[in-house]
Amino acid sequence: MTPVAVGLPSILTIEDDPVLGAYVHEQLGRSGFQVTWCQNGQQGLQLARAQAFDLVLMDILLPGLDGLSILTHLRQSHAMPVILMSALGAEADRISGFRLGADDYLPKPFSMVELCVRIEAILRRVALDRRPEPPRASVPEHARVLHFDDERCDVSCQDQWAGLTRSEYRLLETLHRNAEEVLSKAFLYQQVLQRGYAPHDRSLDMHVSQIRRKLKAIGYIEREVRTVWGKGYVLSGHDEGL
Repeated sequence: MTPVAVGLPSILTIEDDPVLGAYVHEQLGRSGFQVTWCQNGQQGLQLARAQAFDLVLMDILLPGLDGLSILTHLRQSHAMPVILMSALGAEADRISGFRLGADDYLPKPFSMVELCVRIEAILRRVALDRRPEPPRASVPEHARVLHFDDERCDVSCQDQWAGLTRSEYRLLETLHRNAEEVLSKAFLYQQVLQRGYAPHDRSLDMHVSQIRRKLKAIGYIEREVRTVWGKGYVLSGHDEGL
């Protein structure tokens, strides 16, 4: 197995198609990534647990262990970004993937240009998430304050962690910084997912749905991510005509 080179973003690719897997491995390597490729789901999970990859790119249909099962296991202990691949139109797989904590989804067939752009966008978001920020203004402590942890990329309320993915955290943090202000889908796609908005792309909607569910699970009710029909989303403490 090729050791991970210092300074190069490391990517684990789990793809059982020998032609596609070899092509992606070669092209990503030429694009400046250190790539480890395996063709079996169980082996892929072991590698993802054993090494500190910057990103995992994997098919959903895999021998040994399917991609959704791998994602479920990974999210129990790892926050590394995951991009799923599957056949075009497999909506159920897309929805399940986002619910399980996938950061992005790429339908087959895809272009290497788009794949590289999406990988670079996610790696930029991770770098921004890890960047130290000035101390936040102190807020009076009370029972249901939402605490943001930039290093962990998660929020807590009453000592309970929500278990957000990096994309969910960045979306919630963006809405939090602009609390009570309606942010358009186009703006959020650009700022959070770092790609253009397309009407058929429901990635943002799925992330919002997961944030709502996870905040409710930890008892945070002071503010809610609300839909403003025809406009976008807002983090608001009241619901007046939204």
